[in-house]
Amino acid sequence: NKCAANISGYPSTDTLGHNLVNEFIMEDFRESVQDVLDKALRGQETANFQLPLVTSNGTRVEILLNATTRKDVDGRIIGVVGIGQNITARIAQEQEYSRLIDTANAPIFGVDIDGNVNVWNKNASAVVGFTAEETFGRPFVQDFITDDFSASVQDVLDKALRGEETANFQLPLMTKGRSRVEILLNATSRKDA
Repeated sequence: NKCAANISGYPSTDTLGHNLVNEFIMEDFRESVQDVLDKALRGQETANFQLPLVTSNGTRVEILLNATTRKDVDGRIIGVVGIGQNITARIAQEQEYSRLIDTANAPIFGVDIDGNVNVWNKNASAVVGFTAEETFGRPFVQDFITDDFSASVQDVLDKALRGEETANFQLPLMTKGRSRVEILLNATSRKDA
């Protein structure tokens, strides 16, 4: 269609009758893309599959694809309809956001809705001694906050998850060496774009 032609740079006359996977997908991803298409041909639809597409000028474009089974009037599978969205700019923005967080000169951490660590920047590692890999998925309050502050810190995090911001909250973190370090916390909620 017109949107696919705009994204890829290929007019439909250059794509109809050509093999999508072998001619337009980067080699490293051909097997996984073919698997998604094969599943759709068997009736197993896939939502939100990310794939790189090669444009007519050779650049890489990231596509978020939904592969839907196409059926005839009798319900027989006759093909696959791919509905895609160009997410290249969004991915670049997310990468820049991650770089900014990771290189900030203040400790930055994040928790998911269950209170488990999902962001831990280099400065947090330097201050506390735990690497990001050592913290991801662990319960923040239970594992990194002193017992005497666990209830108040949990309250601040719960408020942030409800959209209520807190500024300059004194936060006692436990270091890897089991000593206590004090930082000022500004708690804000993080929302999907």
